[in-house]
Amino acid sequence: MVLFTLTATATGGFPDASDLGYLLHKHPDRVQTFELSVGTATVLYPESSQSSCTVAMILDVDPVDLARSKFRRGSDGFALGQYVNDRPYAGSSMLAVAISRVFKSAFAGTLASRQELPLTALPLRVTIPAMPARGGADLPGRLFGPLGWDVIAEPLPLDETIPQWGDSAYVSLTLVGTQTLSAALRHLYVLLPVLDDVKHYWVGEEEADKLVRMAGEWLSGHPEAELIASRYLAHRRELVASVVDRLVEDATTETGDVPAVNAGLANRRQDAVIATLEDLGVARVVDVGCGEGKMLRELLARPAFTKIVGVDVSDSALRKAERRLGLAELSDRQRERISVLQSSATYRDPRLRGYDAVVLMEVVEHVDESRLPALVRSVFADMHPRVVLVTTPNAEYNVLYPNLEPGTFRHPDHRFEFSRTQFEAWAAEVTSAHDYDVSFTGIGDVDGTLGAPTQMAVFIRREVSA
Repeated sequence: MVLFTLTATATGGFPDASDLGYLLHKHPDRVQTFELSVGTATVLYPESSQSSCTVAMILDVDPVDLARSKFRRGSDGFALGQYVNDRPYAGSSMLAVAISRVFKSAFAGTLASRQELPLTALPLRVTIPAMPARGGADLPGRLFGPLGWDVIAEPLPLDETIPQWGDSAYVSLTLVGTQTLSAALRHLYVLLPVLDDVKHYWVGEEEADKLVRMAGEWLSGHPEAELIASRYLAHRRELVASVVDRLVEDATTETGDVPAVNAGLANRRQDAVIATLEDLGVARVVDVGCGEGKMLRELLARPAFTKIVGVDVSDSALRKAERRLGLAELSDRQRERISVLQSSATYRDPRLRGYDAVVLMEVVEHVDESRLPALVRSVFADMHPRVVLVTTPNAEYNVLYPNLEPGTFRHPDHRFEFSRTQFEAWAAEVTSAHDYDVSFTGIGDVDGTLGAPTQMAVFIRREVSA
C-alpha cells in the first residue's frame, strides 16, 4: 500500500489547523473510501486538533488490474515489468491521480462557505515514505525547492540487512513549506510523476493540457522546466514543444504585455469554474462566449458532463473550437454530448433553454453596459438554468499590473470593469429581479487590500436552493 500524509499546523494567519478538513471537503471524524481507476483510496485523519491536523491517504493498488492494463509505459517496462514492479508500494503517477481525484475540490481553490480559507497560505508538511527518485536523491530538491519547499529526501537502502549493496532509487520524501493548499496539491500532481519518470497510462494531448493548466503559473520560470515537461509527457517531443509554445502564449496578458503577477490566471479561472460545476452536480452546461473551446475540451474529458454546448458570436472562433475539439473525429456517442452554436448572450435563443447551468466566463465586461439588462433577461429569465456562473475582472486589482496604464482596461474590447462593490451591487439587482441566490469568491493571488484579480459570482435558482 502507498501512504501519503499532509499536515497543517496553526499560525497567526491560520489559527485553527482543523480547518484543513473544510479545505479538503473531508470530515475529520469519518473514514472514507474511494474506488478509483488506479485502485482504492482510503482517507482518514490520524490527528485533528486546533494546533495540528493530519490527513492520510492510503492507496491500495490492485496488481491484477495493473497487469491487465494495456497503457503501461515507462522505464520499468521489461519483460516481467507488468508483474514485478513497485506500483503497489511506492509513490508514482498513480498516487498523483489519486490525490487529484479524491481532493478535486481543493485543487480549484474555492470554498463557497468560507471564501478566504482557500486563499490562505498554510504551514504544510507532506510525507511519502517511499518515493522513486530516478535521477538521484538530490532530484526532489531540484524540483520542489524552487517552488518554496524545504525538501528532505532520505535515500532508502537497497537491503537493510546488506548495507554494502548501497542505496536504492527510492527516498523517504518530506516537504515542508507555507503554501495555499491548491498550490501544494498541484505541485504534487505535476512533480510526483516527474520524480518517478513512469506513467501508468497513455500520454496524449490531454496530458499536455493538464500540464499547462496545473503548472502554467510557474513552469516557464522553473530551472528544471525542460526535465519536468519531458518526463511528465513521457518524453514525447511534439507534446513538449507544444507546451513550451503555449506557456509563452499564456504568459502574455490580454494587453500583450508580460505581467509580474498571475501569469496562469486563465487556467486557475477555468479550474475554479469546472470545480464549482462539479460540486453543484451539474450535468448539462452551456458555455456562453466559449471562444476557441479551451474549456469545452476540458468539460468533454469529464464524463459527469453529459451535454455541453459552446456558444459564441464569432463564427471563426467556433470553427477553431471545432478543430480543437476534433468534432469530426469524435465517436457518435461523444458527438452527441457536445455541440457549438453561433448565438449571442443578449438575445433570447430557444435552443439554450432547459440546461442545468450557464457559464459566462469573462463575458459580461465585453457587453455594453446599456445591453446588460438584455443579457440578464436572456440568461436568467429565458434560459432560466439552475446555476449561473459569472466571472469578471476585479478593476481594483489592475494597479498591480505594471504594464497596464492607469485608468485603462485589461483588454481593448472591454466596455467596463467592475470593482468588487459594483459587481456585488449588480448581482444583487439580478437576484432580486429573478429569484436567484448568489455567493462570491475570488480567483487568483489575493492582495490584502485589493482582493483577487478575478471575481466569481455563483447564482443558484432560489426554489432549488430552498
